[in-house]
Amino acid sequence: MDYTESPSQPSPDPSQDFVSARARRRRAQRRAYFPADEVGRNALFEHLARRAFPSYELFVFSLVAGVFLGVGFFFNAQALLIFGILVAPLLTPWIGMALSIIAGSGRLFAQTFTALFLSSLLIFGSGLLAGFASRVLPNSARTFTEAFIHSRLWPPDLFALTIGAVILTISFVRSEERPYLPSALLSYELLLPLCAAGFGLGSGVSGMWPEGALVFLVHFAWATFFGIITLFFLRFYPISLGGATFTGFAIIAILAIATFLTGFNQWIRIQAGLATPEPAPVPQTVISPSPLPSFTSSPEGAESTALIGVPTQSATSTPTPTNRATLRPTETSTVTAEPTPIIGLIRASEGGGALVREKPGGKVLAILPNGSTVTIVPNDLQEVNRVIWVHVMALVNDVRVDGWMIQSVLVTATPVAEWQPSPSPAFTATP
Repeated sequence: MDYTESPSQPSPDPSQDFVSARARRRRAQRRAYFPADEVGRNALFEHLARRAFPSYELFVFSLVAGVFLGVGFFFNAQALLIFGILVAPLLTPWIGMALSIIAGSGRLFAQTFTALFLSSLLIFGSGLLAGFASRVLPNSARTFTEAFIHSRLWPPDLFALTIGAVILTISFVRSEERPYLPSALLSYELLLPLCAAGFGLGSGVSGMWPEGALVFLVHFAWATFFGIITLFFLRFYPISLGGATFTGFAIIAILAIATFLTGFNQWIRIQAGLATPEPAPVPQTVISPSPLPSFTSSPEGAESTALIGVPTQSATSTPTPTNRATLRPTETSTVTAEPTPIIGLIRASEGGGALVREKPGGKVLAILPNGSTVTIVPNDLQEVNRVIWVHVMALVNDVRVDGWMIQSVLVTATPVAEWQPSPSPAFTATP
């Protein structure tokens, strides 16, 4: 009988050995990625810098993505915009720039920043050419809703940008695989406003340039700030005085750009009592021109005489006419009442909204999303290049806007009789 092992001792659980072994591997992997000694940190930094170094793929795919984005804005096609983001290059040089800021490496910062700047010029130039093409090939029925949307600063975009920057940084540092998905998310928030700014500058349509460029700068600074913060949590710290100084100046510059471009500094001054809020804009009433009323003279053109009498002291005496006042012939005015306006609902099949223009195919006055209501002026339609335009009025930010809109994006609550275009408004004067 074997007495070397007590029969009451429980046998070890193999699952515990498996869990402990997996935990040991995670700790070893974590120590391998984040070495404690300076030599190991330098080696890790050099390895990540080589992976983040820009190559020719950055410029080739930037050019291809810019072409698709420009064409997508030209045709207002969201599918082309998404395809352009999917073929966009990996933004690993952006992580290399964040690493160079922490490490205080001026050479790596200059290389990555220059590469990102040149690739951004390719995206901007593609949008610029697409904007010029919209001038050469005008189409009054074409709307640029997508370009307007991506030229505005939206809080949901900032939230998605933060998630994309954090995931891209962690994926790049802790894995040797290429982080395509988080890079596409970051490209969506950076490249679309940049290309929209170029498109607005080339097309000459107001509201996209320089708004899109300012949105790009805010997004770039916002993503870089959270990328640096993520590297701090991943135990990447400045190891020299130059690195700490460079990191401090970079963070201050990033926060200054994001604060002033978003208007957050004005909000802080208002809350601190150092500034007063701007008064709300006074609604402007736009009065559409109406025909002058026609005046018709009465058939009786003879002069009419009025007697003005002054009573005498005697009660029995009759009043004596003392003065005669001659009045001019009376005139009667005939004013034609304007027809009752019609309420229309915007329901565009593409773009998610419609544009209100100063005239058919003219300057854009406002953007109205689907579901908005407008007041349609009856019997005031025009046909330009086989496109029917409707005269509408709408309230945008408590300001009344008077303009023109394509008829195909409007639906009415009740059928409208004689919904036919006319080349110009017809007014009937009283004979």
